[in-house]
Amino acid sequence: MSSCRVGLRLAACLLNISEARKKCIVENIAKAALLERNGQRHPEISVLNVFSDPEYNRSVITIAASIDELGNSVLAACLEAFQSIDMEVQEGIHPCLGAVDLIPIYPPSGVGVEECGAVARSLAENLVLSVPGCSVFLFGEADLPEKRPLVQRRKQLGWFTRRDFSTLKSDLGAAPARRCGLTVCSRW
Repeated sequence: MSSCRVGLRLAACLLNISEARKKCIVENIAKAALLERNGQRHPEISVLNVFSDPEYNRSVITIAASIDELGNSVLAACLEAFQSIDMEVQEGIHPCLGAVDLIPIYPPSGVGVEECGAVARSLAENLVLSVPGCSVFLFGEADLPEKRPLVQRRKQLGWFTRRDFSTLKSDLGAAPARRCGLTVCSRW
């Protein structure tokens, strides 16, 4: 992706997935972010980094694109993740709570936080329509009108202590399903 274009409005997502030990799964999720619907590589989407921690069994895939393209790219990666990762068998030190458990979106260049929040909310709505059993909890600019910060949402959800999510009411989608877990989405 060329960053020297005048007026390029970049956004980035640090997509957190609950897999690090199966390299082929992580690579397929990263590759899904790069492809257009016709299967061709999108010229203006980049995966900048993939960090995997095998003990946590969690990876962070950094995806960058124009604000207009980022949502579709992240959605494609999330769909691949939900298809490939089963939270009923997932293990790791980190409390990986969802196949995709965190979708923060950042505005590095020429984009406002409100726009990132709108992309995050649209992405969340598309996820619950596309993935049966997907439940999404919002924070920051996507969590309207409250705009609760991630730390507050983690406390409300029992992020580091709870493994039974059956009593949680998600912001979007059904109650968290064991196979999918829960997903938290917004502008960081």
